[in-house]
Amino acid sequence: MQKTTQAISRQALLEKANALMTQHDDYLAGMQADEVIQQGDVLVFRGPLFLDAQGLPTPKTTAVFNVFKHLAVALSPLYHLQ
Repeated sequence: MQKTTQAISRQALLEKANALMTQHDDYLAGMQADEVIQQGDVLVFRGPLFLDAQGLPTPKTTAVFNVFKHLAVALSPLYHLQ
């Protein structure tokens, strides 16, 4: 059985992703996806990482990765970029 995904524009997908991320347990105020690319069948979301003054990861950075991973898992089976 072959799965089919719906074509979607980057902007429309980012709107869906940003709405979906607010429902995640790790969501933090100010977190947003501002870029999406497609690598094979996987949608990869990017945005601010909440790094410290030296550019190093913080506990908030881990939350961002968790939420972006959730977006990839939830949205990749449904959509592909136009």
